[in-house]
Amino acid sequence: MPPETIRRRPDFLAANQGRRAPMPGFVLLVRERGDESGAMRVGFTVTKKIGNAVVRNRMKRRLRALAREVLPDSGLAGADHVLIGRNGGIERDYADLRRELAKALGKVKAGHSAPARPPGKRPAGKR
Repeated sequence: MPPETIRRRPDFLAANQGRRAPMPGFVLLVRERGDESGAMRVGFTVTKKIGNAVVRNRMKRRLRALAREVLPDSGLAGADHVLIGRNGGIERDYADLRRELAKALGKVKAGHSAPARPPGKRPAGKR
């Protein structure tokens, strides 16, 4: 069954409090919802820092294709997955992105991902 799409801003903000797995082409955020639904959800975001609308939409299409391909087998049931496109992601080979997503999901499942970011806190120099 394909994952549902996250569309509401509060759901994206909640996912930001989950586990993070940064990769060269994207950042994966995973947050278990803790509700009775075992449905997997996925969201995509690419900031305006990445490029113009054409570049951002192209990156989102690549992320959607990755999620359709990898998440049904490797994703966490009952969790929200958010893929945040990074600057180098558009030039990366698709096979590399696929391997990176599988690796990121493995890190999150094994508990080796970066800790959740405290609410409202951003690293220095990223404002």
